[in-house]
Amino acid sequence: MQSRKFGRLGWPVSEVGYGLWGMGGWTGSNDDESIAALDRAVELGCTFFDTALAYGNGKSEQLLAPVLKRHAAKPLIVATKIPPKNLRWPALPEYRLEDVFPADHIRQSTEISIENLGGRPIDLQQLHVWTDEWAGDERWQRAVDDLKREKLIRGFGISVNRWQPDNILRALKTKLVDSVQVVYNLFDQNPEDELFPMCRELGAAVIARVPFDEGSLTDTMTADMSWPAGDWRNLYFTPEKLAETLARVEALKAEVPPGMTLPELALRFILASPDVSTVIPGMRKRRHVDVNLSVSDRRPLDTGLLSRLKRHRWVRTYVVA
Repeated sequence: MQSRKFGRLGWPVSEVGYGLWGMGGWTGSNDDESIAALDRAVELGCTFFDTALAYGNGKSEQLLAPVLKRHAAKPLIVATKIPPKNLRWPALPEYRLEDVFPADHIRQSTEISIENLGGRPIDLQQLHVWTDEWAGDERWQRAVDDLKREKLIRGFGISVNRWQPDNILRALKTKLVDSVQVVYNLFDQNPEDELFPMCRELGAAVIARVPFDEGSLTDTMTADMSWPAGDWRNLYFTPEKLAETLARVEALKAEVPPGMTLPELALRFILASPDVSTVIPGMRKRRHVDVNLSVSDRRPLDTGLLSRLKRHRWVRTYVVA
């Protein structure tokens, strides 16, 4: 497993990290399988684990806690997130900060996460949604500074809304944001335009999330696929959106080199960017861990292939239902 520097914080982190969203309550999750997968990831050299208080109302944090305890001698980095108090995703410009991230909510959520994670300070605490309308508000800035000063957290980051990678540029300029978590994959290449250059300039780490576009880039989806009632993927992949997505996946498959799979290509594309500190595929089974972590082997993609992959960029916007 290769490591990269986590921005100006300087932490060495595995370039392939671990996203825990799926084990927090997705249909088909099995707690024993999830824990075994986490242990396997540590065994293979994964050192960066991304979770959130909202994942199963703390469940994914609680599943991670005993794993952290068993591997206490290893330099594992844990990132979690504070949910919006109004429980609305994404944050809209008209939302007031006091309704989403008041100071007492920031502190209480952090304290709950610390308890869920076994009492250890949080390496990286993040806000789970964001609008740059709040960038100049000193209230969130003071709350974050207090958490750092009291050593409840070591670093602070923001997870930006899907398909809005530039909706954090003002906050970055405060130099209080140590990392940005952003959707970045073969389809969603927009962060390369303005976000990555600014992170590079300011020394902010980049966490690439949704590397497989919520499953479409695993090459396992079909036109008649559906999910149980209540599963959020029914909203993400409506019949119309699923059809368009599968057409784009089919076009992309023509670029996959012999001996490589589409998921492997998806991860290697992300790791080709030197601006990415770590990528966090969601994993719930040992076999997923083995396959995804094996990508960290110093084999770069051919420059000609990278150039062709750039043509598959898909500019999407967020529409609130």
